[in-house]
Amino acid sequence: MSLLGNLIWLVFGGAIASLSYIFAGCALCLTIVGIPFGIKAIQFGVMVLLPFGKVIEGGGSGTGCVALAFNLIWLLTVGWSIALTHLLFGIMLAFTLLGIPFAIQHFKLVPVALFPFSYKLGSSPTP
Repeated sequence: MSLLGNLIWLVFGGAIASLSYIFAGCALCLTIVGIPFGIKAIQFGVMVLLPFGKVIEGGGSGTGCVALAFNLIWLLTVGWSIALTHLLFGIMLAFTLLGIPFAIQHFKLVPVALFPFSYKLGSSPTP
């Protein structure tokens, strides 16, 4: 099921969104100050590429004061707009029966978009 969901996700916008995050992350990595944010943007792009079959795990790379500072900088600059975009797309997709699985994936990405230094990506166990 996750393979089919990922294929449909890629065709209908997931590939474009993922490449946007990855290119933005590469651009951020060109500056010394932007390297931690660029790495998180690239990780977020990989997460957005194939979201089905993945779980978001709390307590990722940051639980200290540096992660808190990076999360605040991220939240105030770009995090709120990315999270709002995922929230709006999730709400729009939730109105359609076929869009509900994709809405769930968008809702899953909202907390990561807000505080990326507090989460990490994991694979869901296959039954």
